Amino acid sequence: MTGTGVTVLTPAVVIVGGGPAGLSAARELAPRVDGDVLVLDREGTAGGIPRHSDHPGYGIRDMRRFLSGPAYARRLVRQAEAAGATIRTDATVTNWAGDHAIEATTPMGRIRIEARAVVLATGARERPRPARLIPGDRAHGVYTTGHLQNIVHLRNGGVGGRAVISGAELVSWSAALTLRGAGCRTVLMTTEYPRADSYALFSVPGRILFRTRVATRTRVTRIIGRPELEAVEVENIDTGERRVVECDTLVLTGDWIPDHELVRAAGIALDPGTNGPLVDGALRTDRPGVFAVGNLLHPVDTADIAAIDGAHVADSVVAWLDGRSPPAEQVRLLADTPFRWVSPEIFRPGDPAPARRRLLLWSDRYVPFPRVVLRQGGKVVARRRLWWPAAPGRVFRVPASLLATIDPDGGPVHIGVET
Repeated sequence: MTGTGVTVLTPAVVIVGGGPAGLSAARELAPRVDGDVLVLDREGTAGGIPRHSDHPGYGIRDMRRFLSGPAYARRLVRQAEAAGATIRTDATVTNWAGDHAIEATTPMGRIRIEARAVVLATGARERPRPARLIPGDRAHGVYTTGHLQNIVHLRNGGVGGRAVISGAELVSWSAALTLRGAGCRTVLMTTEYPRADSYALFSVPGRILFRTRVATRTRVTRIIGRPELEAVEVENIDTGERRVVECDTLVLTGDWIPDHELVRAAGIALDPGTNGPLVDGALRTDRPGVFAVGNLLHPVDTADIAAIDGAHVADSVVAWLDGRSPPAEQVRLLADTPFRWVSPEIFRPGDPAPARRRLLLWSDRYVPFPRVVLRQGGKVVARRRLWWPAAPGRVFRVPASLLATIDPDGGPVHIGVET
């Protein structure tokens, strides 16, 4: 405690965010560092989004399990605590107090954490209605997926009986599952893309199970009803034709943005494609000793991929604490059409491969079996035909072995497709 009434903590590592990425990082770091590993989470219970996503499908890649969201979250918490990490909930980080120091508020008062390394695992969120600029009435019954699942699974609240979902991504089917469990039928999904955004493994059974029509090349253009939602107006993007769909529930899914406020406050470099921090394959930001993991970097991938990121960062944090410097050479990776972003965005010769030995990209259009090309200095330095499609609405994965041909002195590398 200082004279200003602020409690000062001095862990070796502080992790901001108690979701899958942050908890996995804590689990891997706690047994390996000399000092405490402290996780701060603003929610009352750690675990992140899976806590209120009460359906199976979690833990496949990282735990080799098929778990419900809440079971997956509980397991992550148990693993982190068993490894020796300390988790403080109801702790909201408000600002930086130094290169590796942050300030937070808790029910017990203000705290300042002065650490030797910081891991940012703040995740991503869906844009709410105001940010999507959907005109119309201010009606009750409009939710994002997270808001909907919080109400249904954590508060045991109810919703309406007839829903429209804006979006056809994986998270959109998660919303449909939540609605079905709450006794609400999804009558329509809209997507601006020419095909459903999610994997056929989910979308085909989903259409049958939920008796839901997916309207491609459409968008919600108006919300109707006051004070309660009565209908939405849906526009065909190609023809301009509009129709009114009666509903009492609207769920706005997808359209993710990283929770990057702390990144911006620190002046850490942001990538204009992801809106998250620029990182290299070891998940270092441009502030030495500050690392970033999970969906803060690639909005948005699955929870288990975020967790693998968290585990991957441990070696980098330990190297920093041991005084080892990163390779000095670096090459900027840039996404070309049809890709919107690539993660990580920096390649350092001599660094380990990125998590799962994959580059992550987001495509703005469907490309069946693309031939991915890397260009440096106007020349093709690598190409690879891939036997799976790049599709909007989900992360596309490319083997990081393609980076082996990069010239460290050759300038930025552009990643696109060959037509």
